[in-house]
Amino acid sequence: MTPSDMEDCFPQLTFTGYGITSLQTPRYNCIAWAAGDTRKWWWPDPSPFTYWPPNIPRENTLQRFIEAFQTLGYEPCGDSDFEPDIEKVVVYADDDGLPTHAARQLPTGAWTSKLGREEDIEHHGLAGVEGEEYGHVVQVLRRPRLGPASP
Repeated sequence: MTPSDMEDCFPQLTFTGYGITSLQTPRYNCIAWAAGDTRKWWWPDPSPFTYWPPNIPRENTLQRFIEAFQTLGYEPCGDSDFEPDIEKVVVYADDDGLPTHAARQLPTGAWTSKLGREEDIEHHGLAGVEGEEYGHVVQVLRRPRLGPASP
């Protein structure tokens, strides 16, 4: 996706600032990227081609996304403010409350997102990818930062 196409899909990126951090790949998606997994496509549909944590029902609900991230040690929290020893993930949802996207906070305080099958980006505010495509942040989760953080 060209920067122009990216800014057409996510017009707030122009105001919050962003940078492309990897080439596009269909191997993993935003949920996997937020979870730190670059080998699988995470989604709760019943397809044998998608991964979902064992024992978490395959339902596209906020509760199931929370439970999926809890398998990685994340717990719900109240805000997305940067805390140096804490790694945060946010879940976005559409107007119907259905999860659409997830982003992970980097050790710098910036956020990283995988844009579907497209590139990974670093964005400097959660509003950068909010809008028609992904909706808005509906949940923040946190866990202690595990060793050296990956981008």
